[in-house]
Amino acid sequence: MYFTYSNMLFLSTLITGTLISISSTSWFSAWVGLELNLLSFIPMMITKNNQYSSEAALKYFLIQALGSSLIIFSSSFSLVYFNITNIVLFFALILKLGGAPFHFWLPQIMSGLLWPQIMMIMTIQKVAPLFLISYLMPSTHLTLYVFTVSSLSALIGGVGGINQTHLRKILAFSSINHMGWLLSALLISETLMMVYFVFYCFISLSIIILLQVKQTFLFNQILNFDMPNETKLLMFMSLLSLGGLPPFTGFIPKWIVIQELSTKGDFLLLLILLGSSLLTLYYYLRISTMFFTISSHKILISTKSKQIPKWFFSYFIYFNFIGILIPIIFLIV
Repeated sequence: MYFTYSNMLFLSTLITGTLISISSTSWFSAWVGLELNLLSFIPMMITKNNQYSSEAALKYFLIQALGSSLIIFSSSFSLVYFNITNIVLFFALILKLGGAPFHFWLPQIMSGLLWPQIMMIMTIQKVAPLFLISYLMPSTHLTLYVFTVSSLSALIGGVGGINQTHLRKILAFSSINHMGWLLSALLISETLMMVYFVFYCFISLSIIILLQVKQTFLFNQILNFDMPNETKLLMFMSLLSLGGLPPFTGFIPKWIVIQELSTKGDFLLLLILLGSSLLTLYYYLRISTMFFTISSHKILISTKSKQIPKWFFSYFIYFNFIGILIPIIFLIV
């Protein structure tokens, strides 16, 4: 995906649709914003260099259209069955997010896209549904549904990525796992959910930019690339930070969620989240250790990889290592 005039236009309307949804005062205007967001993102998914992009765009359109139709369908119950309306709205938004048990479309679609579009699905496209779910949270009867979805998302995201060899599918299951953490943070407060999401976006950006520059999509490409030590170190830190391993930056939001859940006494949800994090760390470590322990200099794949600028290393290395400094600040205070 190149920054052409058409893509810049679609990106501006996509952001506009997201802003309309999160600032709307009615569900109809929120639905309009979601549709504007969808219709702006579909043309950005289709690229000439990717033969699977059209199929992925069609699948994404059908899934998102189903979620939008459920939002419209729930309005018919709003005058009589208010609780049913909120439940249908909640599951429609979970379908748009790709959370369990409606996660089936996310790995398939992400495996047919390039890294820029994957980055948008993992970050920008989640903003509006997450905020709309937070607007539903004052309804206390949704707490059980949020607990169930967050637990399933954490478990499925942890188990689903173990035997994967496609990096795009691994990041898809990682996104599903982080969706469980996001919804768990939403059970505590909307502010905590926003903090977790910001950290998640920055860490995912550090990984996807590296994979985009090196044009890496499969495990065997990692083995056959002769990467400099700086790139290996940056990928190693970014993956472990995404997994939430202390003392990296990705551990900070998880640390806050763990502390708040233990304070509230939600030990079952906390146990599920921690267990799933161990599973995700397994396949993060499987990728990151390959950069240092296994390398093949005999077979090199010719790709259009570019050199990574030095400012990129300094920026993301400091960001992923800031997690070491913040706990020290708390201890001093």
